[in-house]
Amino acid sequence: MLNWDGHCQRCGKTTNVSIMSMFNSEQICMECKDAEMKDPRYTAAQEAELAAIQSGNYNFKGIGR
Repeated sequence: MLNWDGHCQRCGKTTNVSIMSMFNSEQICMECKDAEMKDPRYTAAQEAELAAIQSGNYNFKGIGR
C-alpha cells in the first residue's frame, strides 16, 4: 500500500483495514467504501477500472472524485 499509515486517507479515521477507492488512489476505511458505493457514478468507476485493466493499465488512477 502506498503511503499507508493506519488512517483512512479520506476521513482520517484510524483503522487496520483499508481498501483502494474506486474513484482515485486513496486507501479508505470500510465506512468510506460503503458511502462510496452509494455514489451514482460508482458503476461507471468500476467499468472504467475494468476497461483499464483489460487494456493492460494496472496503474489506473480512477475517474476522480
